[in-house]
Amino acid sequence: MARRYGGKYSPQDGGPPPQGYPGVAPGRALPVGEPPPHPLARRTGWLLVAAIPFLGQAFGGGPEALVRGIGAFALIGGGVWLLREGLRAEAAWMARKVARRPAIPRKIFGSVVFGAGLALGAQAPEMGLAGALVVGAVGAALSLAAFGPDPMKDKGMEGIDGFQQDRVARAVAEGEKHLTEMRDAIRRAQDPLLSARVERFAATAQDLFRAVEEDPGDLASARRYMGVYLMGARDATVKFADLWTATRDAKARADYEALLTDLEGNFTARTQSLIAGGREGLEIEIDVLRDRLAREGVVTPKLPDPTKEPSAGQ
Repeated sequence: MARRYGGKYSPQDGGPPPQGYPGVAPGRALPVGEPPPHPLARRTGWLLVAAIPFLGQAFGGGPEALVRGIGAFALIGGGVWLLREGLRAEAAWMARKVARRPAIPRKIFGSVVFGAGLALGAQAPEMGLAGALVVGAVGAALSLAAFGPDPMKDKGMEGIDGFQQDRVARAVAEGEKHLTEMRDAIRRAQDPLLSARVERFAATAQDLFRAVEEDPGDLASARRYMGVYLMGARDATVKFADLWTATRDAKARADYEALLTDLEGNFTARTQSLIAGGREGLEIEIDVLRDRLAREGVVTPKLPDPTKEPSAGQ
């Protein structure tokens, strides 16, 4: 009878194959809790490849050519990095229903720095300063047209108190910091299954973050989860990682996984409670509006419940 052998370095059965994300093969799934990459992110690398000839021109032409070539390549590299960071910020902005615009317009700055690198590298006696500036301006404009500007307005924040939203942003940042520290700690265990288990819990916690971002009034009932409970989970993860690295204690691992399961259940229940509370608030607002319209003599037909199937006589 055949037996399956496994070990520390053997592939583990991780359950059903991941579904992936649009535009990528199913076998290359996105890590849990991370927004999908921007579809234009890979194009930035070609800009850096196209700047390599400036390095070749830097050598063999004297000190001026050296400074100009290396400076042009460095500026283009800095512009590419800003463009990549801007695309990453835009991807996170697009993945959320409620989000603030990026504080720094990285893509715009990146296009300007990219154009400055082209202008520096294009300086030549036959072209002159004016020609180099034209080349830089055209390069910056093309870069901005290719990658687009940064998001210039907040999304889904109409009618939301700015002070309350700032409090939510600080609470979410604190929670994300605890999750990052949990991930860093569990990596020391060098166990892919444990890392994946922490990622699943992180995704559940981030569902709670998104629910609070969509309704900042729920912050009071979720603050303990986003602060105290995540801090406790982080401390437990740090202690478990140290113990597991030293002893490989199976009971400690079972207890830690049970803790994550309990926390995941509590976070899920809290998220569902917040969503249900928002639905009840909507129903109350609808009933109040109907009462006011009825007092004004306006009759509003009651919509059928979509959750109920119509009877045979309807």
